[in-house]
Order: sequence, then C-alpha cells, then structure tokens
Amino acid sequence: MFKHILIPVDGSETSMKAVAKAAVLAKTFGSAVTALYVIDPYPFTGVGADFAYGQAQYLSAATAEANAVLDAAKEALVQEGVAAETMVGEGHAVHDGIVRTLQNVGADAIVMGSHGRRGLEKLVLGSVTQRVLGAVHVPVLVVRD
Repeated sequence: MFKHILIPVDGSETSMKAVAKAAVLAKTFGSAVTALYVIDPYPFTGVGADFAYGQAQYLSAATAEANAVLDAAKEALVQEGVAAETMVGEGHAVHDGIVRTLQNVGADAIVMGSHGRRGLEKLVLGSVTQRVLGAVHVPVLVVRD
C-alpha cells in the first residue's frame, strides 16, 4: 500500500512516537523509509563578516543537531527491523522543507508528530503539521502527544 514513508523528525518525544508508528507501517507494507530533519539554511538577515561568522556557526550547530536526531530515529527504526535512509532537508519554513523532500524522494505517505497546540499558541506559533496537510496530496498519519 505504501511504498515509501517520509518521517519528519525534530528530536521531540512526539516525533519519536511517529517514528515508532512508521516502523509498524513500514514492516506491514514493506515500505522504504526516509527520516527527515529540516533546517533553515539562512535564518539570519544582515551583512558583513559578523553575519558570515554567525551563519557558519549556526549551520554547524544545526547540522550537528540534525545528525544526532536522525541517528536516534534511524537507531529506533533499525531496532524494529526497518532499514531507513536519513536526510537533512532545507527550508525557510519547516513545512516547505518537508513538502520539497516528499517530492524529491517520491514518498507516498508521511508519518509525523503533532504537538497539539491550541488556541492563541497555535495562532502565534503556527502548525507545521497543519501546513503540511494543506500542501500535500498523499496520506498523512498524525501522531499526537
């Protein structure tokens, strides 16, 4: 049914719950799995040497964090008997990075966590999951806290 499952992760407990659910689906359907961590490659605005130095430090730290989270996700999948690829994606908004990666890897399903924010917090912070749901045309399994 699902040939390739994309799992966006951010290191949270909720995203690791999504990894566990995706492992069950992948084993059931014999699906390929890609775990994805999205970073914003240009979070700063500015010019000059100080900007460049801050940008380099940020990218180094963001990439290290992404790799640590992806290693944990891959380890959890392997423990469940599921082979997985990992990717660090880029996007000025996380949902853009997820949608772009979905198209690039040809995934036909997404399993992702949602922190379940409500009310004003949701309006102010936005919802990555909600934006992904509005942008893709593949099934999305949302795992809540």
